[in-house]
Amino acid sequence: MKFLVLWLAVALGWPGAFCSLQKSDLSGRSGKSAAIVGMVTRKFTDATRKNWQGTGPRPETTVVWYPAASGSKETNDWGDPSMRPLFVPIAVAPDAALFNETQKYPLVLLSHGHTGVALELMWLGHYLASRGYIVAAVDHHGDSMAEGQVLPQGFLLRGERVRDLSDIIDKLLVDPVFGAHIDANRIGAAGHSSGGETVIAIAGGRFDGKRLQDFCDAHSSNLTCQPREAILASIAKLEELKKMDPVVQEVVSREQHSVQDLRIKGVFAMAPAVGEAYTKEGLEPVHIPVSILVGRGDRVTTPATNAQRYAKLIRGARLTVFPGNVGHMTFGSECTALGKKTFEGCEDGEGVDRSEFHRRVEQLAYDFFQQAFAKK
Repeated sequence: MKFLVLWLAVALGWPGAFCSLQKSDLSGRSGKSAAIVGMVTRKFTDATRKNWQGTGPRPETTVVWYPAASGSKETNDWGDPSMRPLFVPIAVAPDAALFNETQKYPLVLLSHGHTGVALELMWLGHYLASRGYIVAAVDHHGDSMAEGQVLPQGFLLRGERVRDLSDIIDKLLVDPVFGAHIDANRIGAAGHSSGGETVIAIAGGRFDGKRLQDFCDAHSSNLTCQPREAILASIAKLEELKKMDPVVQEVVSREQHSVQDLRIKGVFAMAPAVGEAYTKEGLEPVHIPVSILVGRGDRVTTPATNAQRYAKLIRGARLTVFPGNVGHMTFGSECTALGKKTFEGCEDGEGVDRSEFHRRVEQLAYDFFQQAFAKK
């Protein structure tokens, strides 16, 4: 997938660069007044699953954004200084106290794209946190460049991504800082590209790898199936691992099990990937509100075989197709002029203002989750 190549440049850059709008830019938009946003990192692990190396529990490094206590000190002075000139920075209050600890907050989980990092949707997480949400983004083990490598099993055994989200819910509900302040009846998930598919799966969608392989065999030029040689090599490697790797064998044994999490009340899928891996029957279990977004100019997860397919097959799904040259990477972080000259993933089509686009998506996400959580 070309998405893999595009995100590598960004994922290897400054993690703190995945952008958001400054607090002063939030005035006049619907929702609560913008709060100072706190940020912490939790080094969670899932003791019920092994890491791909078989040497310990599965890592689930998670970044959490949340409304911070009044007077918390914000700073842009974090992350790799050499990367700061390339991306629009964000001001956060690291390790700040939670605002109004008697209050219950909704929780939204974020799922990054293939090869991505937990922070790639920071612009969205920061906005929701500034409006009264707790938002958590996890690095998906084996499918994140935060670890310095991407493994075939991390990419192809996709149910493990969904299990990450469910386990993070478990962890946060008992977290000493956040647990007592999360409203367990208002939990949602949002994701981009492979992360968009992940959140559809946690809503009940059933991934069919055989169907996707058959599609790619018949439509090898479709961008969903590219780069073909690399994907075929990954599949071949996974087949080898199935014969001799006990961790892979254990994961494969549960791949047919449902990964639906009934605690999720709504999902917000941005340019979701691998739509051809889902059938009408495989999407019938999805009964919660689903919002799907895509740019008409997306050449990575082409709308017809991905977003539009999901929207057609999921009962009641809401589809937003952004006109013009809005592409796949327009959902990425906001770049400076220097960043646009440096990274291909910073490039947008003619007439596209990524900052303004983020504002529209943030508002759509906020409105969607407010409505989804209001349903009884």
